[in-house]
Amino acid sequence: MHSSVSTRKAKQQHKYYCDILSELGLEVFKLSPEDRFPDCCFVEDTAIIHGKRALISRMGAESRRGEEQTVSEFLSEYLKIKATNTPGTIEGGDVVHLPNYLISGVSQRTNVEGINQLSNWLKLEVKRIIDDTIIHLKSHVTFLHSNTVLVNDKVSNHPVLDSFKKIVITPDEQYATNTLTINKVTLLPSGYPHTYQQLTEEGFEVITLEMSEFQKCEGALTCLSLLF
Repeated sequence: MHSSVSTRKAKQQHKYYCDILSELGLEVFKLSPEDRFPDCCFVEDTAIIHGKRALISRMGAESRRGEEQTVSEFLSEYLKIKATNTPGTIEGGDVVHLPNYLISGVSQRTNVEGINQLSNWLKLEVKRIIDDTIIHLKSHVTFLHSNTVLVNDKVSNHPVLDSFKKIVITPDEQYATNTLTINKVTLLPSGYPHTYQQLTEEGFEVITLEMSEFQKCEGALTCLSLLF
């Protein structure tokens, strides 16, 4: 069982996360918190963005449906948007973004119908990794750059990933699989020295961030932002 979440510490960690995004050259937009939705900080799940289009999610977790409304209103000022229709479900945490196509999990949160709607709206190929034991695919594989992915044993041998160079996480550092790379700098949760060593030895520039309070909520680095 996880220890209780420190709201104070979570706010500090979130502020540092936002500061790092700014330092890496991104303009950061912050939406107001919504007390009705305790998971609303995990904004990645609410939309999938590519180019000038966004598919607004229909959450696989019914308790989270509604979080996407504020995000949809915000994104509509910048992008062409479309909502996922019933019976499709899709969450952004399942979708790995690559330059010319996407990889999505068919998981506990995302179904085939949701992926079909995503592909049709974004006009992109979406390759699939089917595993109904996982919640979100990006807990098991994230794209770094230079055709390299960070993976754990659960998906490392999947044929969809055959064309990539793979850095495979050790079993005791599974949480570190979820990384966020911005302008060729990889953000990594702190406390995972072997993964840090693996990445730096491969020539990646790495910044570590304390993510303890979000880890208690089964959240991770990619979960806290939408990039466009």
